[in-house]
Amino acid sequence: MNGPYGGFAALYDEFMAGTDYTGWADYIEKIFVRFDASPKLLLDLGCGTGSATRLFSARGYDMIGLDSSAEMLSIAKGKDPDNLYILQDMRSFELYGTVDAIISTCDVLNYLLTPRDLYRVFRLAANYLNPGGLFIFDMNTRYKYRRVLGNRTFARQTNKAAFIWNNRYYPKQCINEYRLTFFRKQENGLFARFRERHTQRAYPPGTICGLLKAAGLNCLAVYGEKTFAPPKSDTERVFYVAQR
Repeated sequence: MNGPYGGFAALYDEFMAGTDYTGWADYIEKIFVRFDASPKLLLDLGCGTGSATRLFSARGYDMIGLDSSAEMLSIAKGKDPDNLYILQDMRSFELYGTVDAIISTCDVLNYLLTPRDLYRVFRLAANYLNPGGLFIFDMNTRYKYRRVLGNRTFARQTNKAAFIWNNRYYPKQCINEYRLTFFRKQENGLFARFRERHTQRAYPPGTICGLLKAAGLNCLAVYGEKTFAPPKSDTERVFYVAQR
């Protein structure tokens, strides 16, 4: 079984074809306006294949994409080679200077399985943000893992691949484990199988805001996905807005 985003990288964009990256970008720009921010240089933390990075670049922002998967970054560079892409672990990343804002979408921070690791990322964000800079990120909720994904199996087939996605939820730890099996069509028409395991953890908003404060960031807002209202009991994704 491969580590996260190894063999999966080549199929990631196909797997995520229904993701509304444009809607997320529109929403984040509304957050900029709401908090009177006019950033020019953005860090996309956990940028993956660079779909969001490319969108913001097309809207006139100077972009840095950072990810721990070389395979994902290779695809990102192919989409927009003019952006700067950095291969680093987000728990110990280093930049050449500060940035005006940091964004992180598609539940990247749920991959941090301990409060200590979250604090490390938040502390680095505080270190590399310019004064007044915003850190905007989303996280999956406990409700999503428990009621939507947990202990369920999903499958899908496309012209190039087939996916089987098994979930196992551990309620005591608030951890969801994804076991992914992919069948990728080869040039000879046969399918090659490979597997990956991904693990994510949900955190209560109070824990996240407390860790942000401890790291030197002010938690300005906690919103339900693409709204400016507090999350509800059945909210599946929460957006956080923090400021240095």
